[in-house]
Amino acid sequence: MRSGSGVSVRRVSCEEDLRLAVDIRTRVFVEEQGVDPALEIDGKDSECTHYLAEFEGKIIGTARWRQTDKGIKLERFAVLKAFRNKRAGVALLQKVLADLSKADQKIYLHAQDQVVGFYEKFNFIAEGNEFFEAGIRHFKMIYMR
Repeated sequence: MRSGSGVSVRRVSCEEDLRLAVDIRTRVFVEEQGVDPALEIDGKDSECTHYLAEFEGKIIGTARWRQTDKGIKLERFAVLKAFRNKRAGVALLQKVLADLSKADQKIYLHAQDQVVGFYEKFNFIAEGNEFFEAGIRHFKMIYMR
C-alpha cells in the first residue's frame, strides 16, 4: 500500500523483514527513548502481524498487532527520527486499520502521551487514566469505527 506521501507499507513476510522491524524498534524505543531492551523484545513477535514502512528505498518504520483477551492490540508503532515528517505513521496506521477493517473485535492500543492527539485524528478515544509503561506515560485508546 502506497500513501500519497511516497511512503509504502507492507506486511512482514520473512525473517529478514522481522529483523528490520526489530532493528527499528530498538533504535527508536531502546536507543532514543531509553526503554529496557528486555521490555522491548518481549517474546511476542511470533504471535503478531508486523508491518514495515518504506520511503525512497529505506525501511523507516514499523508496527505490529496481536490478538489479546481484550481484543486486537495495535503495538510498537515506531518511525526513525529523521523520517517522522514523511507521514509514515499515518501510512502504517491506515494499512493496519485497513487490514483489520472486517475484524469484529475491539481494537485498542496504548499510546504514549505525546501521540494521543495523532490517534484521536483516526477515531481513537482515550479510556481511563494515564499509566506508566516502560517508564513512559501512556493512555489506553479504543478505536471507534
